[in-house]
Amino acid sequence: MSAKRLFSLCSMLMLMSLVASACGPATPGPTPTPEVLTVTGFAGAQQVVIPEPVEGKTSVAFVYVGPIGDGGWTYAHNQGRAYLEQNGENVHTAYLESIPEGADSERVIRALARKGFDMIFTTSFGFMDPTETVASEFPDIAFVHISGFKKNDKNFGNVFGAMEEMKYLAGMVAGARAKADGSNRVGIIAPWPIPEVIRLSNAAALGMRKTCSECTMDIRWIFTWFDPVKEREAAESLLGAGATVVITGADTPGPVQAAADRGLTGIAYDSDNACKGLEKNCLTVPYWSWGPIYVDLVKRVQGGTWKPEDYYGGTQDGLLGVYGFMEGQTPYESVPKEVIPEVQKVLAQMKSGEFDRFDIFSGPISDNQGNIVIPAGTSLTQSDLEGLKGVAGREDCTICMNYLVEGFDSVAEIPPQNP
Repeated sequence: MSAKRLFSLCSMLMLMSLVASACGPATPGPTPTPEVLTVTGFAGAQQVVIPEPVEGKTSVAFVYVGPIGDGGWTYAHNQGRAYLEQNGENVHTAYLESIPEGADSERVIRALARKGFDMIFTTSFGFMDPTETVASEFPDIAFVHISGFKKNDKNFGNVFGAMEEMKYLAGMVAGARAKADGSNRVGIIAPWPIPEVIRLSNAAALGMRKTCSECTMDIRWIFTWFDPVKEREAAESLLGAGATVVITGADTPGPVQAAADRGLTGIAYDSDNACKGLEKNCLTVPYWSWGPIYVDLVKRVQGGTWKPEDYYGGTQDGLLGVYGFMEGQTPYESVPKEVIPEVQKVLAQMKSGEFDRFDIFSGPISDNQGNIVIPAGTSLTQSDLEGLKGVAGREDCTICMNYLVEGFDSVAEIPPQNP
């Protein structure tokens, strides 16, 4: 065989080999190594596996501050996520739970953005600044922060609602119960000394005074959203000081359980499921229904019509509820019968728009030291309610939410944010 023919044969064999390699079955590549971050929160250091988006679907990630089994805030958001999966079109969702606020949350949010999620919801107040930072780095991803007040003009908005309306109704129930108990004393657990918590606590105190003008509200600050031990200890302290009703602003039903252990009553928060198993000692639950707004926001992102906004929903929007008084629900057995029609009347006014958060904080209102803080004929603005100053695009508050209203014990005070 000539050298020329031998070269041609070898060349043909090499070409056939390449064709066979290209057309034959591919050899599976190595499985990508999951990205794992270590964060330090309530339960100490934990490893967090960053989930993957799904190609061909709108991939939406949720960042939670507590565990999905907390029975409150995070449970309600996860209900909303499940609702989105069931009712959204071509949607994939993923979540990360028990993510601490601060630097760790920024690392987690950034990791989700790098993975290529189309939309990221961050669901705790302390996630606001980290979300703002990451949103500026990934302009093609939609970011929505729950409970804050910051946004930009391109890809970062915020969502919250007038929970003060439901807390006002809950306060009415608590006041009636304390009056029926003969104690005239209600206790409330406050997570952080920020305008949101102060606003909701004040609304509860004003509602309490509507049904029990002689009632006094005691308060305990716990400096955490989720800590079952601290929540329980705060409840025990309030009950030990004479409260026969305890209201929680934190994430678990533990304070209601503490009241139940003494044969007393409590009011849970955040989830319509919060008092499951505690029905005999639970009075009501102000709760959130996040699912519909999640579906609406994702649909707008999919359709290219979403724009960042300061969204603050009310009772009329269906974002809020107070358990036992919404359609199809029955008040718990510990609710005094005489207060039921009163609550139903005010709730109907809220649904119709006749009475809202601004009416709750309409003067004259004094603080718990007897000083007029909201003069007669004056109502708070939205910036007053949120305690906003120096926020781009928002007016500054003039009667900023930094006081406790009449109804609180005169020794109660708002501590510094970092005790």
